[in-house]
Amino acid sequence: MISFEEFKKLEFKVARIVSVADHPNADKLYVLKVDIGGETRQTVAGLKPYYKPEELEGMLTVVVTNLEPAKLRGVESQAMILAAQEGDIVSCLQPDPRKPVSPGSNVL
Repeated sequence: MISFEEFKKLEFKVARIVSVADHPNADKLYVLKVDIGGETRQTVAGLKPYYKPEELEGMLTVVVTNLEPAKLRGVESQAMILAAQEGDIVSCLQPDPRKPVSPGSNVL
């Protein structure tokens, strides 16, 4: 658990998922490329049991961009996709579709 002061330091941005690939060393992980406004980053996410690749490609979602890169099962992840879980349902956090935003927009 992180403190409120640590939480305030996190940077949240809108990202568009541009590609989805199976992780070479894990059954439940995807390797995603995300556009965060002129910059593309790779991220690893445990979304495979909940989303098909075609459901993720093109999706606008929210990522944390100022974490240290981490290796997950041998693949570097340079951002973290935000998702919520209730029971067996996992949903990526997405901006309100009625209010258009672009990749790279800050989430406050």
